Amino acid sequence: MPVVTDLRVELRAVAPADLEIFFIQQQDPSACEMAAFPPRSRPAFDVHWARVLADPSAITRTVLADGVVAGNAACFGPQDQREVAYWIGREFWGQGVATAALGALLAELSERPLHAIVAQHNAASLRVLEKCGFSRRGEQLAEDGILEIELELER
Repeated sequence: MPVVTDLRVELRAVAPADLEIFFIQQQDPSACEMAAFPPRSRPAFDVHWARVLADPSAITRTVLADGVVAGNAACFGPQDQREVAYWIGREFWGQGVATAALGALLAELSERPLHAIVAQHNAASLRVLEKCGFSRRGEQLAEDGILEIELELER
């Protein structure tokens, strides 16, 4: 899958120092609005990431763009409902980083199908998922009233 970006995008294991950057990125009001996900307080963030990093079934990566921490990408959930997710810092939006990062994560994963859920108003993330081969499978109204699009990457 060709990705148009001038940045060298790579994935690596999450390092403890990355968490500070992830925390700052998930505090960005524009990113939270786009993702339809409220920012976590520092204690809630720390508990969440401790749980994520302790889960042996989760695959969590730091996204690097030209060697700079640009965000994170992950695959998690029960074997029959594995889901992918990513969070890219706003300064990297519109540069192909999310598409390249998700493509790199998918190349690591042999399991299929994979699932993703994205807020209907998040057109950029829908494009990223569709560029990476995901197809729309349905819609659901989340508890917060946000309409979400369900996507799947088949075998």
